[in-house]
Amino acid sequence: MAADRSTAAKAKGGRAGAPKHRLRSLAGYLSDAGAGDFDRLVYERVRLGILSALAVSRTMTFSELKDLLQTSDGNLSVHARKLEDAGYVDCTKSFEDRHPKTEYCLTTKGRRALEKYLDHMEALIDATRSA
Repeated sequence: MAADRSTAAKAKGGRAGAPKHRLRSLAGYLSDAGAGDFDRLVYERVRLGILSALAVSRTMTFSELKDLLQTSDGNLSVHARKLEDAGYVDCTKSFEDRHPKTEYCLTTKGRRALEKYLDHMEALIDATRSA
């Protein structure tokens, strides 16, 4: 059975399996990187999208984020609240022409968390490619 998988992988142009030293290298990175330090709050797709969008744009409204991330009101609201509770984003509510307006901006703590996440992912990609 293993020979069948190996042959199929080679036929597709892939490798049958990674050499053990490459796997040890990746495992070493994962243990050195402190997998426990990985911020699961940033990892989720919508929250990562919110933080990334706010890192590029100084402020964004609820509607702008909803359109950008193609998500529902409830989904965006829940994820934005988690980021706000963590101190990663600030939320300002106001009225514009009698319509409620919710704006978000990235805090210093949120920018640091995003940068740490991106550094971690870059290191993981580098370790995987060089393994």
